[in-house]
Amino acid sequence: MSDTSIGTPEELRDPDYMPALGKAVPLGLQHVLAMFASNVTPAIIIAGAAGIGFGSDQGALGFPDMTYMIQMSMFFAGIATLIQTIGMGPIGGKLPIVQGTSFAFLPVMIPAVIGLGTAGLGGLMTGVMLGGIFHFCIGFFIGHIRFALPPLVTGLIVLMIGLALVKVGIQYAAGGVPMMGKPEFGSLAMWLPALVVIFVTLAIKFFTKGFMAVSAILIGILAGYIVAYFMGQVSFGNIGRAAGFALPSPFKYGFELNWAIIIGMCLMAFVSAIETVGDVSGITKGGAGREATDEEIQGATFADGLGTAIAGVFGGLPNTSFSQNVGLVAMTGVMSRHVVTIGALFLIAAGLVPKVGAIINTIPINVLGGGVIIMFGMVASSGINMLSDVNWNRRNMVIFATALSIGLGLQLVPEALQHTGKTIQVLMTSGLLPAAIIAIILNLVLPEDIDA
Repeated sequence: MSDTSIGTPEELRDPDYMPALGKAVPLGLQHVLAMFASNVTPAIIIAGAAGIGFGSDQGALGFPDMTYMIQMSMFFAGIATLIQTIGMGPIGGKLPIVQGTSFAFLPVMIPAVIGLGTAGLGGLMTGVMLGGIFHFCIGFFIGHIRFALPPLVTGLIVLMIGLALVKVGIQYAAGGVPMMGKPEFGSLAMWLPALVVIFVTLAIKFFTKGFMAVSAILIGILAGYIVAYFMGQVSFGNIGRAAGFALPSPFKYGFELNWAIIIGMCLMAFVSAIETVGDVSGITKGGAGREATDEEIQGATFADGLGTAIAGVFGGLPNTSFSQNVGLVAMTGVMSRHVVTIGALFLIAAGLVPKVGAIINTIPINVLGGGVIIMFGMVASSGINMLSDVNWNRRNMVIFATALSIGLGLQLVPEALQHTGKTIQVLMTSGLLPAAIIAIILNLVLPEDIDA
């Protein structure tokens, strides 16, 4: 509900309105807290998949690469958000859009770096950069491709993203990949903090209102963290090794053309672009009670791509608009883009202080697992919600069944593609891209009157 003490109803619906600083700063921090856990989680997951995260040999050094990736997640979420809110000519929606590291790209990124250590990050970051440039170019024709991505296709894609990631959540909650095969994996000591995260998150979400409900996952992780601390699972030894201030390093991991990653990033850019279209529409409807203009949608897509491309240069992961913050705009009724700009400045400041990343690294992997179980389940639930708009006739059921069976099947049995090249395996074994391609093609070629 709108707070009239911040401004008049007309002012609150105006993206260019600037509330008094005493009100704007807490509102900006609220946006940061609502997206913080989701923003840094992909970096932790990619570091773990590459073998430089929790349980790796880098632990003795204070996880320097994972700390750096977390730092870049915060810094470039802030930079990308500034591009959206302030804008640069036609670039940027000039709306209260919060950018953050995207979960959607994880099913493509994980198989591309698994077990490769820092050697796999050069190709990954190059792919992020080039994928961002491609994403930027989508802005020129975003309005002309929406017809090819109805709820049947977008809902399936989002559902597949969630299904591809739920395994990661369970692995983390049970102790993480480094503990697999050891007696500690799946023990009560691992599961107890994770379950605390889940139950506290649910309690906060359903029995509180306002900002508390929006920040339920963050509060749940804090509760699990406290339990893990008293169980002796938290170590602060690596915080002292982290620097107090550090600037991003261009091409820190080198430049390498890995076509599997590049193709995957470009294909996933379509998914991210459509997600941004939905978020822009949600912000203008929820905050201002109007439809988004073509200029706002195009500008937001440009900013998505530019933010991702810049992040890739400095070792960051793909950025996209964050849907939870769309809900926060609707909840507060404050449409001011300047409020979100303040939040972006906090993210940038945190990204320049590696000790912040080191503090985040003290979160035990099982505690994080409790959070991502809910996060990734919500991704799958969002896909199902989008699919509720589909007319489930025989045609659409056949399209969905074919795409889901092949996509999920390849995800469950990656060995089915062992005789193909490495590029094909990276692109196909996530199941996401084959499911998306099949759904798009069948939806375009099968006649609407197939049920007749």
